[in-house]
Amino acid sequence: MDIIKELKWRGAINQMSDEEGLRRALSDKSVGLYCGVDPTGDSLHIGHLIPFMMLKRFQMAGHRAHILIGGGTGSIGDPSGKKAERVLQTMEQVHHNERCQTEQMQKLFGKDNITVVNNYDWLSKLDLLGFLRDYGKLFNINTMLNKEVISSRLEVGISFTEFTYQILQSLDFYHLYKHNDVQLQIGGADQWGNITAGIDMIHKLEGNKAQVFALTVPLMLKADGTKFGKTAGGTVWLDAKKTTPYEFYQFWLNQDDRDVIKYLKFFTFLDQTEIAELAEKVKTQPEKREAQRRLAEEVTEFVHGKEAVKQAERISKALFSGDVKQLTAVEIEQGFKKMPTVVVTAAKKNIVDWLVETEIEKSKRQAREDITNGAIYINGERTQDLEFEIDPTASFDGKFVIVRRGKKKYFLAEVK
Repeated sequence: MDIIKELKWRGAINQMSDEEGLRRALSDKSVGLYCGVDPTGDSLHIGHLIPFMMLKRFQMAGHRAHILIGGGTGSIGDPSGKKAERVLQTMEQVHHNERCQTEQMQKLFGKDNITVVNNYDWLSKLDLLGFLRDYGKLFNINTMLNKEVISSRLEVGISFTEFTYQILQSLDFYHLYKHNDVQLQIGGADQWGNITAGIDMIHKLEGNKAQVFALTVPLMLKADGTKFGKTAGGTVWLDAKKTTPYEFYQFWLNQDDRDVIKYLKFFTFLDQTEIAELAEKVKTQPEKREAQRRLAEEVTEFVHGKEAVKQAERISKALFSGDVKQLTAVEIEQGFKKMPTVVVTAAKKNIVDWLVETEIEKSKRQAREDITNGAIYINGERTQDLEFEIDPTASFDGKFVIVRRGKKKYFLAEVK
């Protein structure tokens, strides 16, 4: 398999150093490569998937993938993509984030051809004089200032702490080259300056014959020119507690026709033939949204597993049809997370009084009218009896009551 050719077809390469040399290395042997992430939060988000999908493809092709959790670099802050200094986290928070991200990565990458390392293990052992004598001397200030990651910050200012980030990331590459036989670093487009600085450091310390390479992925933009991964509801996280699998599935399902094929190429492992067939369906039968559905299935399964896909599909079907009574309490929590929510007691009560007390209906007159006209559904069942008594503990493990008013207006009553 020509992985470089495959990545180019998928639109996954932005820049590459010494393409010919990298091709030779990849064809001759199993290459060690790495991608890093700083533990600035306790969960990764879909933006992190962009470079890590690249790493996953190399892993699947038999190369030795390394994930670097930046416990050291994360404690000082990467200036990339920021207009101001980062607020430093406590080391306790950094270490907590390290553990959370490591668990997520192990789930995504499994155990074959993968090594997880933490740069805190070697960066924390540096002493100031050794850092300045052994490594600081290798970096020319003028060259560093010309790197986009630094030059973009000069107008507003940058601390010495964040200025040194480039040296620390270079040290990571050097350490992994020496101790883990890593030759290739991959990252986002904004990391090109940091990665090539690492190559320069290795060549100065090991000689120009040292085979090390850089590869970056493009900045991911949507068809409307906005940045991929941001939604009106905020960040789409990989942690199921922050973004439920149903919300995650819906994010991919709702992608624009203009973007969906690009995302299928980048975020799934479908082959060229199947993606070409889906591209044709986008042109000829866009209303069926088959490409979006396949995208949602593939990425959700990769991140959350097959059962999460089944759950998301059940929730979607139930909300569309109104047949919510087949859902479990767990699925209700996912599917109704952003629905209007009220808190109720477990006490049984007449439907008219209950609807008014929960403010689902504005008045008893309106409640009676909607019930009589068949516009009110309780837990998926149309209820037209004005004497009906609502038992909040009767369904969904006694945790919820689902009310639908009209065709699409849902309310969630949470039993406390």
